[in-house]
Amino acid sequence: MAYLRPIFSAKAQADWCFQLKGFTIRSGEKTLPFIFKDIMGLEPEALAGSQPDEIINAVFGHVKDGYKFNQGQALANQDQHYISDPSLSDQAFCLVYVIDANTVQFTDDKLIDKLKIIRQKISDKGIPQVVVMTKVDEACPLVKNDLRKIYCSKKIKEKMEMCSAKTGVPMTNIFPVKNYHEEIDTEDDIDVLILKALEQIVQIANDRLLDSGDY
Repeated sequence: MAYLRPIFSAKAQADWCFQLKGFTIRSGEKTLPFIFKDIMGLEPEALAGSQPDEIINAVFGHVKDGYKFNQGQALANQDQHYISDPSLSDQAFCLVYVIDANTVQFTDDKLIDKLKIIRQKISDKGIPQVVVMTKVDEACPLVKNDLRKIYCSKKIKEKMEMCSAKTGVPMTNIFPVKNYHEEIDTEDDIDVLILKALEQIVQIANDRLLDSGDY
């Protein structure tokens, strides 16, 4: 699965770059059978953040771990980090966008254009897309007071609908979660939302893998 860092983030510095890295999850002594690949986020400016072609290449398995996403400079076919014939394990079977619920309404049209390019290319290959919508407690006072009311909140539903309209991701694939930021200990209500989102993402990716007929 490819995990795209917040696509509605503050402007990155011109000389900043982000390294593609895969992450596994362990359960006790066992490593779970999937990998998250973290990708630098999108920015509205033409040469800022990840470029659509690089994100598409990463999802399709053409980019090796360790490659540094450089603003304004796309990965060339002859680059040592380019995989011309990716194996099944190189490829992603779900693209996850991470979006702040507080900023979705301020999405720049230039950013939407980049998303359309990615969505078209990814959809043509049947790769599902998911949104993890963060900071829901900051977006709705009702949810801030009681996280269990998240699916009763009209405000959160409006945010999800807006997110769906801007990204093209169906409502069923948008998962609202609360971030850990001030908490010292884990909290069940926060964990349930995060784990439910993870469970659905893994299931969606697994279904795509099985549908590919290559598994």
